[in-house]
Amino acid sequence: MVNIYSDDEIKIIKESGHITYMCHQYLKEYLHPGVTTKYIDDLAGEFIKEQGGIPSCLGYDGFPANICISINDEVVHGIASDDVILKEGDIVTLDICTLYKGYHSDSAWSYPIGHINKQKEHLLHHTEKALFTGLKEIKAGVPLGNISARIEQYATKHGLGVVRELVGHGVGHELHEEPDVPNYGKYNTGMILQAGMVIAVEPMLTAGKRNVEILDDEWTIVTEDGSPSAHFEHTIAIREDGYEILTGE
Repeated sequence: MVNIYSDDEIKIIKESGHITYMCHQYLKEYLHPGVTTKYIDDLAGEFIKEQGGIPSCLGYDGFPANICISINDEVVHGIASDDVILKEGDIVTLDICTLYKGYHSDSAWSYPIGHINKQKEHLLHHTEKALFTGLKEIKAGVPLGNISARIEQYATKHGLGVVRELVGHGVGHELHEEPDVPNYGKYNTGMILQAGMVIAVEPMLTAGKRNVEILDDEWTIVTEDGSPSAHFEHTIAIREDGYEILTGE
């Protein structure tokens, strides 16, 4: 079932989203060579709780960390560790989810650690652009597949692989709700978007082939060919004439 949220509910999701956004702004100041991912994860948990929220990821289906921290070829669901240290030239994705007053928000962003190579610069730039290109399609009455098609079209144009095993999703009462929001598809297909729907749109693109595999920890998903991956995500509300970003300022 796809939930339709009232304006009052969307206001609370936006408050949740603001905590998620501010957590990103707070953490990115600590993303330097020599910092462990466990240190970043601890900071995230403390920050979210100080704002009156709860880290949605912690304990979700048994996930053992406050947020997902994925480095280089890790696409999603990287687990923080004292043994994982950020290095010059890495790219790192922070996927932050907050539960606040009974409503979830979800936003991922990929960041450079120091100076990164041209391949990674290209990947980060165009994955972020793919997100906003997909968002341009959104308003009530539009088929959901238009978002997917635009993201895939943009990624392919810029030589990036589109991960198919992982998709965006509805978000609100639960962290993952219907509908799925793939990053590939065809125009004029899928359900018709309605005002009041809340979805997370999240391109997950690779600098190489799109194929992925899961590591032995049963969480971390990596590219099969070892190529770097980037991930950009906003929680948005669908409006009659467009969309509203709920995980922004």
